[in-house]
Amino acid sequence: MTTSSQPTVEEDPWGWWRRQMPVSEKWAYLDHAAVGPLSAPAAHAIRRYADEAEKQGDTMWPTWAGRLDELRRVAAELLGTSRDEICLIPNTSTGINLVAEGFPWQPGDSVVVPEGEFPSNLFPWENQVTRGVEIRKVPRREQAVVVDDLLEAADESTKMIALSWVGYSSGYRVEIEDLVERAHRRGILVYLDAIQGLGVFDLDLSQIDIDFLAADGHKWMLGPEGMGIAMIRRRHLERLRCGNVGWNSVQNAFNYANPALTLKNTAERFEPGSANMVGAAALAASLNLFSTIRSHHGSDSIGTRVVELTSILGDQLNANGIQTRQAPEKRHRSGIVTFEVPGQDPAAVRRRLLDVGCVVSCRDGGVRVSVHAYNDGEDLERLIEGVRR
Repeated sequence: MTTSSQPTVEEDPWGWWRRQMPVSEKWAYLDHAAVGPLSAPAAHAIRRYADEAEKQGDTMWPTWAGRLDELRRVAAELLGTSRDEICLIPNTSTGINLVAEGFPWQPGDSVVVPEGEFPSNLFPWENQVTRGVEIRKVPRREQAVVVDDLLEAADESTKMIALSWVGYSSGYRVEIEDLVERAHRRGILVYLDAIQGLGVFDLDLSQIDIDFLAADGHKWMLGPEGMGIAMIRRRHLERLRCGNVGWNSVQNAFNYANPALTLKNTAERFEPGSANMVGAAALAASLNLFSTIRSHHGSDSIGTRVVELTSILGDQLNANGIQTRQAPEKRHRSGIVTFEVPGQDPAAVRRRLLDVGCVVSCRDGGVRVSVHAYNDGEDLERLIEGVRR
């Protein structure tokens, strides 16, 4: 936490944020696209919950339920949407399956997805083949997902285009606004797997009319595993079959003696049972860091900072003879940079980087670096020095 002798969030937002990330004391942590470290506020929320549950039991339940509402509020604010369109989910896969399994498919319908998607945004759609749905995979162009290509693959049978905002391996960031506008003109819905971009990049759903979205909180949002958010437009609530129902799906949820299957008129209808109270408290606490930065420095400040860092890293890697897969245009860049060291096995490079205190992953035949806004030049230099060795 800050002291009077340390710069404030107004004066030095990234140094302020770094002080909320204890992992930075030991590691150059550059693996947020896999599992991000917990922020200090998230860790504090978990310890607080454990202390409350140990000493006070369910007398704290109303307070815990209030933290669920706090998470919905913060998530809705982050996305520029109504809290009634926010659904709390255990992971991105659950959010995607809410739509894939709940949509009223007819035999002959089709779904368009880019090639190279993470399996979470592929398998739920492929699972609809048994219901007569065709899955159309659109090739990437040198890692890029081209909007024209997605729309060219669609026809009158296409009900959905489902894609990742940011490629989990390539780091390529799609311009969503253009896709949504053009898809809607043809009556096609858009599902966005936002897990590799949400929190970092500005996404104002009051301006970009995405139909459905999901993202787990354990990557860029610096929360725990098992807690994420989904967005389902109110206009689609009755269109989706609520296949996983429970006591909490309905209005008058606490009327156990006279239960009635009258679903809630918000996206909470897709939260069937007892909530992950500790995960919600932790993710809400972490997202407040993002809100603080955005309120002082603008909604695009975090994304701008991340792209600046990855652009510097890409230039440094290229200057050392390392080939990267970074998009040439900054508007398509993200926090992910994947590279290959000539003649070196990516897993061996990763192990050597761990030895010098640098955390990365291996994906798609390369070493994947994923840089957050609280990372700094020293973190990047540690990576570069590790690669040079």
